Formats: sequence, C-alpha cells, structure tokens
Amino acid sequence: MTSTFTPNPKPSIEQDQFLTILSREEALARFEAALFPRPLPSETRQLAGALGRALAQDVVAPIDVPPFDRSNVDGFAVRSADLARASEGAPVQLALTDETIACGIAPTRPVLPGTATAIATGGPVPRGADAIVMVEHTQPVGQTGGNGAIEVRRAASPGQFVSYAGSDIARGEALLRAGTIIGSREIGMLAACGIADVQVTRRPRVAILSTGDELVQPGDRLRPAAIYDTNGAIVTAAIAENGGDASFLGAIADNEAMLDAAMRKALADSDMLVLSGGTSKGAGDVSHRIIGRLGKPGIIAHGVALKPGKPLCLAVCDGKPVVILPGFPTSAMFTFHDMIVPVLRRMAGLPPRSDAKVTAKVPVRIASELGRTEFVMVSLVEGADGLIAYPGGKGSGAITSFAQADGFLKIEALADQLPAGSEAEVTLFTPHVRVPDLVIVGSHCTGLDLVTAPLAHAGLVVRSIAVGSLGGLAAARRGECDLAPIHLFDDKTETYNTPYLADGLELVPGWRRMQGIVFRKDDARFAGLSAEQAVHAALADPACIMVNRNQGAGTRILIDRLLAGSRPDGYWNQPRSHNAVAAAVAQHRADWGMTIAPVAHASGLGFIPLAEEHYDFAVVTARRRRPAVQAFLDALASEEARAALVRAGFRPA
Repeated sequence: MTSTFTPNPKPSIEQDQFLTILSREEALARFEAALFPRPLPSETRQLAGALGRALAQDVVAPIDVPPFDRSNVDGFAVRSADLARASEGAPVQLALTDETIACGIAPTRPVLPGTATAIATGGPVPRGADAIVMVEHTQPVGQTGGNGAIEVRRAASPGQFVSYAGSDIARGEALLRAGTIIGSREIGMLAACGIADVQVTRRPRVAILSTGDELVQPGDRLRPAAIYDTNGAIVTAAIAENGGDASFLGAIADNEAMLDAAMRKALADSDMLVLSGGTSKGAGDVSHRIIGRLGKPGIIAHGVALKPGKPLCLAVCDGKPVVILPGFPTSAMFTFHDMIVPVLRRMAGLPPRSDAKVTAKVPVRIASELGRTEFVMVSLVEGADGLIAYPGGKGSGAITSFAQADGFLKIEALADQLPAGSEAEVTLFTPHVRVPDLVIVGSHCTGLDLVTAPLAHAGLVVRSIAVGSLGGLAAARRGECDLAPIHLFDDKTETYNTPYLADGLELVPGWRRMQGIVFRKDDARFAGLSAEQAVHAALADPACIMVNRNQGAGTRILIDRLLAGSRPDGYWNQPRSHNAVAAAVAQHRADWGMTIAPVAHASGLGFIPLAEEHYDFAVVTARRRRPAVQAFLDALASEEARAALVRAGFRPA
C-alpha cells in the first residue's frame, strides 16, 4: 500500500522585511508620547495594605509631631536659670514636686523656681520647665520631709534634652508627596500623624500571553520538538517586581482566530497586554497583524535598533499599551527591562530604578563616638562635582530623619569623625531613589510646599532640606543647592536678607509672613491690645509665661526689641519653629509668644499683628538657568501659586 505524504497546510515561511528600524530613543519617545500624560487610577488603602504602593495625592500633616514638648531622656524637668552656676564644686539643690511624669501622663504641677519634677523619656514637659537634666547627672539628697530633693552638679542649657512640639513634623507641612513609594518608614510617618488610610495609585492590571505552537507549560510533559514556556513565568514575575498586577493567561498556539479572541479578551479586562513571541514577520508570526484591529493608533514601533531585541513591537490600542516581546528569553527580558519597565513603572506611579550603592561627598564634618560603628542617614543631592550626602539633622527620635533619607553611610568604630569633604559609600534604602532635580536648602515654610507642588506633580523631584537660613546660605555658597530660602533681618540696615548675600548669589523675592503676638483667645490680658501693649501687659504680670524663639531667628530679633532688655519667665524657652511656639501657648505651657499668622490661625489662637517677615530666596547665579530652577521661578510667579499663598495667609512679594 502506497502512502502519500501530505505536508501541514501552513503558510510558507517567507518573511516580510522590517520596514523601519527605529533607534531605542526614538521608539521609546514615540511609545511614551502615545501613552502620557494620562490620569492614574487610584484607590484607598489602609496603611497595612499600602506597603510598596505609590501615593496618588499629597498628604499634609494634620497635627504637630510631637504634639507637645517632650523629654528625650529619663531625668528631671528643671528651669535652666536655676542651674546657671551649678558645677562639681558648687552643686545646686532642687526640691522635687509631688508628681512623676511618664509617657501618657499629663503634668498637673508647674515647675517653680528652685524645684524639679521627675520625668521619663517621652513625658510631656511641664509648665515652667525649659530643660531636662539626665538622672545620671543628679544625686538624691536625704529626705527630711516633703518630696525629697536632688543635687545637680552641672549647668543645663535652655532646651536641653527637649523635643519641641512640631520639631519633627509641623502641622500643615507636606508630609509626603504624590508619587512617594510607601515603605515602612513612610507608614511610620503616617501613623505618627494619626492617618489610617491613604489614596494610592492602583497597580496597572497587566495580562501576559505567550504565543507559539512549540510551548509547553512547566509541569506538563515535554513533547517532541516542544520547549517549556520560560517567557511567561519570567515576564509575569518582572511585571510584579515593577508595580504591575500581573495575570498570566497561558500560551496560545499560532492560530490567528484563537489569538485574536484571546488578545481581545485580555485587553478588555486589563490596562496593558504583554505578549512574547509572534513579533517577527515570518508567516507564522501573527500577533502584530492582529494589533491593527484592536484599536487606534495601533503599532508605534516594530523593529528597534537593539541587540538583542530587534523584533520588539510597541503598540497603543485605544489608550492601552500592547507589547510584543521577542520569543527568545534573553531578548525578551533585555527589551522588557530596557524599554517596558520605564512605562510600566510610570503607569504604576513608581520612580525609575537605580543602583543600590553610590559614592557621595559629605559636605560637613560628622562627629562619631570612638568604639562604636555608626550608621548615619543621608539625603542625596547633586553637587558641582558629583553627589553630595547631607546627614539627617532632626535627631534620633525624629521619624522624618529616617523616612526622608535616601540611604546611610557607615563610620567605623575606630574613627571619631568623618571629616568634611570625605568621599563615602552610601547604601540606598531602595533601588528606586532618584537624585532630585531641584535642591532647596534653608528655612522651611508651608508656603514653600504650595509653590513646589506643581513641580512635583509634573514629575520633577524636589528635595527640601531644612537647616535654617544661615545653613542654607552656607550650602548655597558651597554650590550644594539651587536656592536657599532665607528670612534674616539685619539690625544695621533694618532690612531683610539682602545684606546677607555673598558673591554668586542673587535674591529672588518670595512672600511676606505677618508676625505677631499669639495668645489664647480666652486670655483677657491681651484682648484689644496692640503688640507693644500686649508685651507690656505680659511683663506687668509675673505669672504670665512667654515662649521665645531660637537665637539667630528673625522672629527673635523682633521679640528682643519689644522686650527692651527684659527677661521674663519663659525667655530661655527657645523652640526653633513657629509651630512649636503656637503649641506651647495652645497647651497652656506658655501664655504668649510670637509666630506667624497662618500658624496662629491653624492652632485656633488669638493673633495681634506686628510686622511682616520677608521670606525670600538666595538663588545660586550659576544654577539659575537650570530647567528645574526656571520651573521653580515660573511657579513662584504664577497666578496659581500666588492665589494659593494668599489663601494660606501669606502675601506674595
């Protein structure tokens, strides 16, 4: 019996030629231009379910953190003036009050002159006290009645071992920006502010299909001439690693009708479709032919100048990306990570990937304790000669010093310092840290968040490091930032900011912040008075406690002028922020102080205007033409920013 061989009636293997080979840059630019800008879907997630997600909107701190002045150590709350002359040879004895303050226990007794109150770490600082003495630096005195006493053999400075209200997080400041990836550090910040849930970018739903007659799924029997489908598993995992909600739908044979139906269903149920195989222009490769029927504009690029990866096909069908990766696993993964990951991460609201370790220069000396290996958290900025690593400066108890850092460097146990100008290896907290486009170093203001918000929303990374006006000017002179926000009053010229500029810096006006006396609205001592009259009334009442500001602050200069040499009770209580002043008054630890109008109003306090403070920007002239700096200056001058500043209580210059 004669048998006749009938070949498979499949089309011939003649291959169409690639019509246009695009460069990598042009192909990616066309692909992104067809997809972006686009709104990113969001959803509400509780903190426990928000890990690894991107914030969909800015989060503003609803409270001060800490919400009250608190002790950093176990010891005794004291008045620093009582210990001004204390020494080993001349100890000072203080009588103890009849209470002990622990965490969660509100003080009920003031610390009067000559007294002290036992306090635990984290305990609220009582009225009258402006410093904490560590228990190790005291000696109990034999009790002869009453509550006992202690001897102190060293002086205490105002603010010693005190974390002031709002010193970590100030109410109204931008806590986290839209696009921030939520890790354990960010969850700690949100929890510290009492925030239970957040709006996050919904993970893009990505369908994955493998194509080819030869494919067998892992676990199944491998038939002759077949291969296991590795691309399906690899691509699914890579999508999940980069923020996608991946759904592998299996492998489809090279049958145009079956593949057409599978692709339509997958695209209808997802935000993105990724296929592997079927992208070459052989007769059996049909995936790219189907794309033209799925939506407009269709194929964006088919053939890219990559090795490996030339057959890559990029398409957009009615707003949804469709990608056909080469069939060989090496080519598929090379093109996926190089060309698709940037788009996928952008759809997920995630930043670009970066390396895990970088080398950076440390601009300031970092002291260290001999005998202990020390890890110092740093924020990275771009300097003239490379990366600059700024050490965190808010203290070990500050949540933000950990959450806002990019990574850490290590100081060995045998070193007592890391000298200024040292090169150091920085270990990044995540591989996704991006060097900021705009670096702002100086004095922080909630108005600054209003101006930089459009920049952040436009995709620019803005890094703001709060080191005070003088610290910002020093950083600007060293070329470590683009601009420094300052508000420094010069007594000699009676002008703000201009006298402090050095060569290479120029002043850009910002806005005016009304400063004045803040008090509780039910305090009749201040009702209807001018600022000068209010200070006179306070000085006339010995029971009226003030809260001051730190030396070097422009506000402090105004206060000293009003006091004309007087040093009332509370003068040496010197928090470093407007929010801390308002918190001290609102919580009855002080009766009056000086702050700015927006902070006073946000705290529900009475406010007596005195004088406007100039909050301006020292711009590094050599950096003024940088795109990010120009974007900031444009935003500062925009009607939208000016209107937002007015709504917040500021007066644009």
